[in-house]
Amino acid sequence: MKHVIAWAQAFALSIGGLGLFFVAFIDASVLSLPEVNDILIVYMVMKSPSYLVYYAAMATAGSVGGSLIVYYLGRKGGETVLRRQFSREQVDRMQGRFARYGMAAVVVPAMLPPPVPLKLFVLGAGAAGMRVSTFAWAIGIGRGVRYLAEGVLAYYYGAAAFEYIKRHGVQVALWGSVIAVAVLIVYYWRRQRRRAAEV
Repeated sequence: MKHVIAWAQAFALSIGGLGLFFVAFIDASVLSLPEVNDILIVYMVMKSPSYLVYYAAMATAGSVGGSLIVYYLGRKGGETVLRRQFSREQVDRMQGRFARYGMAAVVVPAMLPPPVPLKLFVLGAGAAGMRVSTFAWAIGIGRGVRYLAEGVLAYYYGAAAFEYIKRHGVQVALWGSVIAVAVLIVYYWRRQRRRAAEV
């Protein structure tokens, strides 16, 4: 696995943003490359600060695309897989969270650093029947906030950013979660108003 990670890093660095997209896609779908995207974002922003938003966007897009593969696997038979690996109570509790919290049940795990098992939540979202558009937006918001925050830290703090993220990753993610929840509240509030106006 170390060789795969080293190859992925070298490949991404050789072609820039498209490499970030590819590595994020692979990480979110068929393989797990823990912290590789985070390292790449920090390093690339340090080298080319003006590309901060571009790099964050490419990594986010790759994560959304890769996660959709796992999501569709969940739609096809994820509940069976989940019930083999976990107890009925755990699976029912997870599905209840998706039904109750919707996007937030994916947004928050998408922001958190490893060892949070994001693929488990992605598989669960598919098994729970979350709408594709809702799921894609949730991954996009969660990963987008995470990668953008890392890029901003790299922009201002350089090489020290990654150490900061490793030590305070949960706090960074929690602040990001607060922002995301605020965005979601505004979104649902506007949607409710629009529906009320149509009645």
